[in-house]
Amino acid sequence: MKTALSQFIRGGFAALLLAFIVTTMPAGAQQPSSVNPTAQSVKEDQLLRALKPGDQLTGRISIPDPKAASLIQPGRDWRSFNQETLPKLGTYAVLGMLLLLALFYMLRGKIRIDAGPSGQKILRFNSVERFAHWTTATSFIILAITGANITFGKTLLTPIMGPEAFAAWAQYAKYIHNYVGFAFMVGVLLVFLVWVKDNMPAMADLKWFAAGGGLLSKGHHPPAKRFNGGQKIVFWSVVIGGFLLSLSGWYLVFPYNTTLADVQWQATIHGVAAFVLIALMLAHAYIGSIGMEGAFDAMGSGEVDLNWAKEHHGLWVEEEMKKGTAHMHPAE
Repeated sequence: MKTALSQFIRGGFAALLLAFIVTTMPAGAQQPSSVNPTAQSVKEDQLLRALKPGDQLTGRISIPDPKAASLIQPGRDWRSFNQETLPKLGTYAVLGMLLLLALFYMLRGKIRIDAGPSGQKILRFNSVERFAHWTTATSFIILAITGANITFGKTLLTPIMGPEAFAAWAQYAKYIHNYVGFAFMVGVLLVFLVWVKDNMPAMADLKWFAAGGGLLSKGHHPPAKRFNGGQKIVFWSVVIGGFLLSLSGWYLVFPYNTTLADVQWQATIHGVAAFVLIALMLAHAYIGSIGMEGAFDAMGSGEVDLNWAKEHHGLWVEEEMKKGTAHMHPAE
């Protein structure tokens, strides 16, 4: 009985002593009621702030692909350009050109044939030349629509179509863009081969530019050969711009043996070149349709009114007459 009583007293004394120690020890030395093992871990925003533009955050992997070791890929600057700067550039280029053309039409109106239709037609472009032109033009229009969908589609079409319909359209647009791109490459190559000889710079081009191409004044058309200075700018823009679009597009469709930074650079070239060329083609399409009387016939039937040809390409008509290669006949 004595032994049990002494054990009870010793146990109670030990419990009181432990309680006294716990209540009097510093708060920082006490064990917290709940443990957070990630409290001191590095947060994502800390990593992003620590990374400089172009840096990568890499780790260790056990698979053969070394690219998988990059936990955070470079490209924040590119994403910012692609999501903010490129849409602004595209908007300014396209809407700016449309506003300029509308203003030009209001001030100048449709450019008429000053002497009126002659009743005679002269062959300007044969079937091979028209095929090269329309192959390039048609494929470019399709590519412009499906390509602009990448930049503007999510913002403009999703509220109208809904997310599911837009996702389906975006997938089909991607396939169309990739395959029609090959037709565009062929068209640009044909355009270069059939017209490069007629689009080399000449002194007559300087006179054409000095006179503003005769676009701002009525009754005065500077002399020009088969292609005037403005058309030569369009030609070389299509050839050079088409080459840049084709090369960068090839890298984007087949990104083998390239780094992520290379793909991002090619995508930047592709987007900028596309919007610049779209703006230029709007001006070209305007002059070739509603902006100038008789201009569409050149790529429609291939034959233009003789007076139109003399006014806009007088030197070319003279050369054709001298060589005896001018194919003329009365208009039907």
